Amino acid sequence: MRRGAPQDQELVGPGAPGRGSRGAPPPSGPVVPVLVFPPDLVFRADQRSGPRQLLTLYNPTGTALRFRVLCTAPAKYTVFDAEGFVKPQSCIDIVIRHVAPIPSHYDVQDRFRIELSEEGVEGRVVGRKDITSVLRAPARPLEIQGQPEPTPSPAPPVWTAPSPARHLQENAPQQLATSSFFLFLLAGIVSVAFLLLPLQDDLGSQLPQVLHVSLGQKLVAAYVLGLLTMVFLRT
Repeated sequence: MRRGAPQDQELVGPGAPGRGSRGAPPPSGPVVPVLVFPPDLVFRADQRSGPRQLLTLYNPTGTALRFRVLCTAPAKYTVFDAEGFVKPQSCIDIVIRHVAPIPSHYDVQDRFRIELSEEGVEGRVVGRKDITSVLRAPARPLEIQGQPEPTPSPAPPVWTAPSPARHLQENAPQQLATSSFFLFLLAGIVSVAFLLLPLQDDLGSQLPQVLHVSLGQKLVAAYVLGLLTMVFLRT
């Protein structure tokens, strides 16, 4: 429906003979909810396969229902399976294609009406739902869509001599690693020496009593030696 058009504009089913349902009476008796997805149709003029949308209609009842698709601008759309039947508690997909994606139709709202009726030639209308439809302009003008985007030329590389301070920063981790290695090596030698020394209650040792160590000191030395072994294996 174009902007400013009267609200009682005639609804015409695309591809269906005869006239539409101008001023159709509201459904009488039990009303069936018309469950459709999406609730609004948005077409894109820059779709590669042409502006089209898929409308899914669901029948929540336990009986088959007849459906019909009507539109306020049938010349602008093609509806595949504009009429048919929906099985109980089933859904059906309806393909709607916009056949006139021209700039004068951008952002113009039209209306589709989905009618559900009982089976039979003169079936009673039990549900009706109107949804809006709009065609959106392409993100880029159509004249330049086929042209490849210009590739920016790479800038020439800038060669800069590194400062002496950077060399000092790079050499600092190496010096720190070297000093740590000697510290770990010294700790390992001390731990091994503690393990080789006799215990305090070992009377048969010829070493002086000051070089005798306790059992706790040997356990600490063994623990430190194990940690150093793990560090060396990981590096």
